[in-house]
Amino acid sequence: MSILARETMAGYRDEDRQRYLGTLFRLQLAAGQYTEAVKSIEDLRALRKDDPSQPPLYLQYEIYARAKTLQATRGLPFAQAWSAVFAERFGALEDKVALQAEFGFGGYLPRMRGDLDAALARTSGKKRLPLAEAVDLIRAWQVHAAYCAFQALFDPALAADDARRYAIDRDTLVRTPEGASIAVLIVRPAKAPPLPALLTFTIYANDDWAWSDAKKAAAYGYPGVVAYSRGKGRSPDAIVPYEHDGADAAVVIDWISRQPWNDGRVGMYGGSYSGYTQWAALKHKPKALKAIATSATLAPGIDAPMEGGIFFNFMYPWPLYAASNRWLDDARYGDNARWAALNRNWYASGRAYRDLPAIDGSANPVFANWLKHPGYDAYWQAMIPQGDAFAGIDIPVLATTGYFDGAQAGALHYFREHLRHRPEADHTLLIGPYEHFTMQTGVPPTVQGYAPEPAARIDLQALRLAWFDHVLKGAPKPEVLADRVNWQVMGADAWRHAHTLEAMATRTQRLCLVPGATADANTLSTQPRPQAIVTQRVDFSDRGDADWTQPANVVNTQLDPHAGLVFVGDALPQDAELAGAFKGVLDFTVNKRDVDVVLGVYERNAKGEYLDLAWWLQRASYNADRRQRRLLRANEPQRLVVEDTRLIGRKLAAGSRIVVTLGVIKQPDRQLNLGSGNEPSDEVIADAGQPLEIHWRGSSCLEFGLRE
Repeated sequence: MSILARETMAGYRDEDRQRYLGTLFRLQLAAGQYTEAVKSIEDLRALRKDDPSQPPLYLQYEIYARAKTLQATRGLPFAQAWSAVFAERFGALEDKVALQAEFGFGGYLPRMRGDLDAALARTSGKKRLPLAEAVDLIRAWQVHAAYCAFQALFDPALAADDARRYAIDRDTLVRTPEGASIAVLIVRPAKAPPLPALLTFTIYANDDWAWSDAKKAAAYGYPGVVAYSRGKGRSPDAIVPYEHDGADAAVVIDWISRQPWNDGRVGMYGGSYSGYTQWAALKHKPKALKAIATSATLAPGIDAPMEGGIFFNFMYPWPLYAASNRWLDDARYGDNARWAALNRNWYASGRAYRDLPAIDGSANPVFANWLKHPGYDAYWQAMIPQGDAFAGIDIPVLATTGYFDGAQAGALHYFREHLRHRPEADHTLLIGPYEHFTMQTGVPPTVQGYAPEPAARIDLQALRLAWFDHVLKGAPKPEVLADRVNWQVMGADAWRHAHTLEAMATRTQRLCLVPGATADANTLSTQPRPQAIVTQRVDFSDRGDADWTQPANVVNTQLDPHAGLVFVGDALPQDAELAGAFKGVLDFTVNKRDVDVVLGVYERNAKGEYLDLAWWLQRASYNADRRQRRLLRANEPQRLVVEDTRLIGRKLAAGSRIVVTLGVIKQPDRQLNLGSGNEPSDEVIADAGQPLEIHWRGSSCLEFGLRE
């Protein structure tokens, strides 16, 4: 390979200097010209003029080449030479830069070997190679050879580097007044003065995740603390999701504030469950808690394990994953075939929703307990602030969520309640085309089939840390957080800013759900037609759709038949920008004492593709008051108020149409409400009786925000 590399270099040319150097250093490495390879890498860096806050380009190959040179000149074993060069070159990086540089040393060797084998296979039987093919082969060989040489050395070298940079404590248990133990991990800058600390409090006991979170905080100049819910990690206590987290997090915050490395200020951060624990802690008003940064934030009883009073099946395996042992039961949680079969078997059997554990053949006491609290009762209310308690929350809050995030409803609940009770609250919201996990792991090129535009491809974790620098260290506020509400407009590749949710739109457009002459001719009209009626029939005793599954993507070529009735707006004569939440009323009569309603809002573009924009779920009996069920009177006029919905931020191109679906929930992946008036968790197929018949009136209208 070294001979091939030297011969290839002799004929290799490229007028693009950057591209030339990027290939040349690889040829030089393969040829054993290590000093020359380092020079080419340095020349390439100088040419590119990279941001000094980013890791040096091709640092992994520079260290490899320098180690090879040191090995040859001093007669050292490669492992010793590489470790010495790594300690010098990597150790000289600033903490934040070093954190980013780690990723360049990772990689999956079997994939690299596969790439090399494929390149070799393409040369089989050939006596001569075209230049481009030779370059591809040498590159594949060079990458594999380098990583084979240093990858096994990287982890111990990085651990030594970490031990030099940070003070690390993996063994502390914080005691609560009740005598429970909370396991914590602490990573803080070594030999630093007292600093504000950043805490994430989570039930997801995974030391790799915890280490990554705590170390990132430390790299950015904060003592990073990760605390696990009681019973998780090294804690010997019973595991009880939600119920103790607020009080326990407050205890940990107080403990942090008494440590010599803390300046008395603590910020909390994290997503999903870790977002919930921040609000749970605020319920207990710990004095040292000075800021929270939440993302994809769960609100128990509001958006999980149910929304609008309707329980979700995807929450059934979650307690088995998070609360069945000290760590996480990944194997059981990841058994998708098991959970799909459970949905199908329960739905097809017609048994009560409360029988899910029996059908699954495994006890699930946490889920069973949830079902005892179908309304937003004292059990749920005890977990997070309620009503006037929000008025006392006077610390800065950053909330990030996504248009495709199921927990958007939770994030907006906290935002709305905080501002409702404290209008001057320092609560900043950011929303973009993200789903639940992308906000915590990074924004990929596509999110559930939608391709976020460049403006949306921001580092949300870095943004969070920059915001903490602003509120805790006096740094400038990140530009994207220009106002209280900040949203990325899908289709416009731009961010917009407003001071309130209501100010996102400059005007509203009312669209009424008007029945057509045929089932496929229902329209969205600017004028209501109160006397017009479209009838929908749902036979809950028919379970022939037990194999149905939820569409995986938010971009589809057709609507899911389970979405219900379809109402189509006129083609837009020009571009229009939807902004903010929608609201409205749904007028109907139904022959049952209750019904679960689902609304969907879509854009249908000129090519006929549908993009999910927002949805709304509601058990009718909880519409007036989520705390108390009020059954309907069958066959009498009813009105559901549609409010506090998800946000929309989308530029609709001329020729697109707004489409609204309106239906009754009947699908295998969520609780059924058969309308008998009994508790839905107890209803069996015999309670279905005659098919549900609902008459939707043309006075049902929705209002959408538009931004001029």
